[in-house]
Amino acid sequence: MSTPSTTIAGSAELKERIDRFQEVRNSIVREVHKAIIGQEEVIEQVLISLFVGGHCLITGLPGTAKTLLVRTLAQTLGLVFKRIQFTPDLMPSDITGTDIIEEDTTTGHRTWTFVPGPIFSNVLLADEINRTPPKTQSALLEAMQELSCTVRGHQYKINAPFFVLATQNPIELEGTYPLPEAQLDRFLFNTILDYLSAEDEVKVVDLTTTTAVAQVDTVTNPEEILDFQQLVRMVPIADSVARYAVELVRATRPNDSSAPDFVKNYVNFGASVRAAQFMVLAAKARSLMRNRYHVTYEDIRVLAAPILRHRILLNFHAESERLDSDAILKRLLEWKTEPK
Repeated sequence: MSTPSTTIAGSAELKERIDRFQEVRNSIVREVHKAIIGQEEVIEQVLISLFVGGHCLITGLPGTAKTLLVRTLAQTLGLVFKRIQFTPDLMPSDITGTDIIEEDTTTGHRTWTFVPGPIFSNVLLADEINRTPPKTQSALLEAMQELSCTVRGHQYKINAPFFVLATQNPIELEGTYPLPEAQLDRFLFNTILDYLSAEDEVKVVDLTTTTAVAQVDTVTNPEEILDFQQLVRMVPIADSVARYAVELVRATRPNDSSAPDFVKNYVNFGASVRAAQFMVLAAKARSLMRNRYHVTYEDIRVLAAPILRHRILLNFHAESERLDSDAILKRLLEWKTEPK
C-alpha cells in the first residue's frame, strides 16, 4: 500500500498539479471567509469531502449558516448548486424527477419525457434530511453511491462531481425520521457545526447588519476538481499508518477480538470497511491540504471522530450512562495510541 514519495513529488507535472491544488485550496478558503466567519474545522472537513469525492452530513443548530456555507462554497467552485427542503410530504419524485406525457401538436403523438429533479446538480444541499420519511430519504442512496438514479425503470447518469451535503437539526426530534444506518454509512463525515466564539459572533453581526454584500469569486471549475480527486488518491501512505487506520476501525466492533472492554460494553455495532477506506482517503486529502506528501498518524487521529461518530451504534448501557459516540471515540483514541 505504501507508495514511494518520488511517485508524487518527483514529476514536474505532478509538482505543478500539487502547486495548483494548494493555490485553489487557499483561494477557496479565502473566498468562503468573505461570507463565513470562523468554523475553520467545518470548512476543512467539507473541503476534504469535496477533494475525496465523498458526501458530508452537517449536524448543527438553527441559524449557524449551514445553507450559506454550502451556497458560498458552490459559487466559489463554479458548480451547479441546488437545494431541497425536506418535509414530511416530500415524495421521491420531487428529488429524482419524473416522467411526464408530452403531446406533439403537429402529429398528435404523445411521448414520455423525463423532467430531471434537483438531484441532477453538482452540489446538492439536502436541508433537514431527517424531516422526511425513509422512502424519500432512500431516493438519495443510489445517487450517492452510483452517481445515477432510476425512474420508471430507466437509469439516468448524474454528472460528476456530485456532492451531497445534508443537514439535520439535533434538538427538534418530534416529527423526524432518523437516517437508516445504510444511508449514514455513505456519508464521509458527520460534521458538528457548533456556536461561534464571542469574538466571531461580533464579526458576524458587523458583517451582516450593513448594506455591504459579500462578493464571492469563482476560483476553479468541475474538471479541475475531478483532477484534484485523482491527485489525492496518489498521495503515498505507509503500510504502518494504513494498518493503524484499519485497526482503529476494527476496534469499534464489539465482536472483534481487538476491541477494548468499554467498546464491548457500550457498542452494539461498529464501523464498516467503508469507514477505513474513507479514513485513508480523507487523511490523504488532509495531508495534501497541509502541503505534505505523506499521511501521518495525526491525520488519522484527527479525522477519526467525524468519520466514525455516525457509524457506531450504542446500546442501552451507554444510553443509561448518558454516553454518546464522541465519548466512546475519545476513550478509543486514548486507548489506541500512536505506535512508538
